[in-house]
Amino acid sequence: MSFLTKPARGFVLGKFMPPHAGHVYLCDFARAYVEELTILVCSLPDDPIPGAVRFAWMKELFPSARVVHCEEILPQLPEDDPENFWPIWRDVMQRYHPEPIDVVFASEPYGHRLAIEAGARFVPVDEARTAFPVSATAIRNDPYAYWRFLPGPVRPYYLKRVTLFGAESTGKTSLAAQLARHFDTVVAPEYGRFHTEAFGANATSPEDMRQIVMGHLAGVAAASLRANRVLIEDTDPVLTAIWSDILSGSRDPWFGRYRDYPDLYLFCDIDLPWVDDGTRYFSNPEDRRKFHIACERELVSRGMKFIRINGTPELRRARAIEAVEALLKQSPARR
Repeated sequence: MSFLTKPARGFVLGKFMPPHAGHVYLCDFARAYVEELTILVCSLPDDPIPGAVRFAWMKELFPSARVVHCEEILPQLPEDDPENFWPIWRDVMQRYHPEPIDVVFASEPYGHRLAIEAGARFVPVDEARTAFPVSATAIRNDPYAYWRFLPGPVRPYYLKRVTLFGAESTGKTSLAAQLARHFDTVVAPEYGRFHTEAFGANATSPEDMRQIVMGHLAGVAAASLRANRVLIEDTDPVLTAIWSDILSGSRDPWFGRYRDYPDLYLFCDIDLPWVDDGTRYFSNPEDRRKFHIACERELVSRGMKFIRINGTPELRRARAIEAVEALLKQSPARR
């Protein structure tokens, strides 16, 4: 046997509520230490973050590990059942990891006893939290204060979303970029513009609208993994529904079922001059006004929270920043 031969099987147990950089370090450490790693995600029905959500996160974060989920109602501390606590957890490990466990990894003192019950060797991993000074409890209490410790797949769960909404040539794209710079975050860009630039102004069929919506949703999903506390979205499927009415004469029933709304709409007024950038449709002021009215009617009919953004570009920027700052002071979103 080589001096550095890896143990065959390793085991990590946790609630991961939510997974954070410390958990990722623990599991990456364990995965590098052994040939095969099993991660057991434990949950209870009344946990503040659903177990199925955490299980999905851990599978996404560690695709090369065997990630399993225990939803049984079990004692969480030795004092909950002094006589049976360790026999219960020994049985759990044997049922969820039938093969012999060689190494148990943990960043908590319970790892010593857990390894004994598994008949394995214990490997401690940064019990002092030197590498990542954070806890899941601290993150649940104030996720924005510890945002840098949240892995990409977890961030959308707490992310605030703000959508720039309104007629063309109302400063949405410029304002979105300004907000992203101010809040050190990212923009999910207007996919409809990409589609028009690629396929031309006549690409307005129902199929084009479907492609635009799919592009938007994919852009939001990708940007959400990289956003810092708040994601700025330049338009959304609700606005695409209005464009579908105008350009193709109807909207697919899907638009009526769409409910994945942002936390706040910034509704940009038409008090800025219309500028032809090569992808715009409404040079006629009356057509632009009608579209603006349709936008407001759509937001009101859906019962959406929105703030009007008008005035000079400087005033629009100040009002938008104020609105987003107020939003970030509210309790984090949980999706």
